[in-house]
Amino acid sequence: MIRYFFITFLNKLTRSLRSALALFALIALASCSPTTETPLRVGTIPWPGYESLHLAQSLEYFQSSQIRLTEMANASQTSRALRNSTLEASFCTLDEALGLMQDGVDLRVILVADISQGADAVLARPDITRLQDLRGKRIAVENAAVGAIMLDAVLEAAKLTASDVELVAATGDQHTKLYQSGAVDAVITFEPNRSAILKLGGHVLFDSNAIPDRIMDVLVVRADQIAGHKQALTALVAAHFRALNYQAQQPQDAAKRIAPFLAVTADEIAAQYEGIKIPTLAENHAYLSGTQPRLKASAANLAALMLRNKLLQHAVNAEQLAEPKFLPASSK
Repeated sequence: MIRYFFITFLNKLTRSLRSALALFALIALASCSPTTETPLRVGTIPWPGYESLHLAQSLEYFQSSQIRLTEMANASQTSRALRNSTLEASFCTLDEALGLMQDGVDLRVILVADISQGADAVLARPDITRLQDLRGKRIAVENAAVGAIMLDAVLEAAKLTASDVELVAATGDQHTKLYQSGAVDAVITFEPNRSAILKLGGHVLFDSNAIPDRIMDVLVVRADQIAGHKQALTALVAAHFRALNYQAQQPQDAAKRIAPFLAVTADEIAAQYEGIKIPTLAENHAYLSGTQPRLKASAANLAALMLRNKLLQHAVNAEQLAEPKFLPASSK
């Protein structure tokens, strides 16, 4: 009888110990497992400097469960989505980022995607041969900072004021149709509209070569979303540079993959990249890293220009704008 109770006691003790060990194992496993991130929503619009991510997606350099690209029609939509927190990250121009920060959206730049060196342009009808010929003409321009900066620059160069021309507010996706229909005489635009309007007989009257370093595209993330998306942000930036390397090594296949997003043929892709500079990894480190990153000076100069032209209503603090920690290590 004593032996029976002893054996029963040992069996119960063994089962209890097994249950306790299993519980401890589950707790330990949970504490060691990485926190699952929700998908990072990234906004893009049709623009050559942004297509690295679509190329990376087509090459499966990241998964949709980790990163979701959201294609929008124009910059106004991406800005609104960032403001409303329906996107965690997005491509935008530096001036758009400053405008959002003025509105209280705390952003960090994690990548300089491209710098305009002629890609943003004023395209005019053949009979408009001089800047001064814009007087009294209808000019389509997007109601966004890049449009305003280009308009300010071209009017200054032409020695005209806004009252000397007829401005037609139009988003980027409307520019080609407006020109083709004859509704406007000139368009302040960018690719792929630039190439399309050139095919329709328009010509370049003025471009961003005349205003160096004022227009650059950056990849921004809301500061309050960084902690919850560190893995995805690291993967996103790495995929950008990996895609650029693929594009350099396999330009024909890359062109075929990118073309649908820009609504052009693969043979037309090379022309889309004329007029923009794509910074290398080393150049990105120069823009974003160190105690005095180049982006800091660029943002300060641009903010001052925007303030003078009433594109900003008050000063914007860009001291913490550059965030280099998601860049891969530079070999330089």
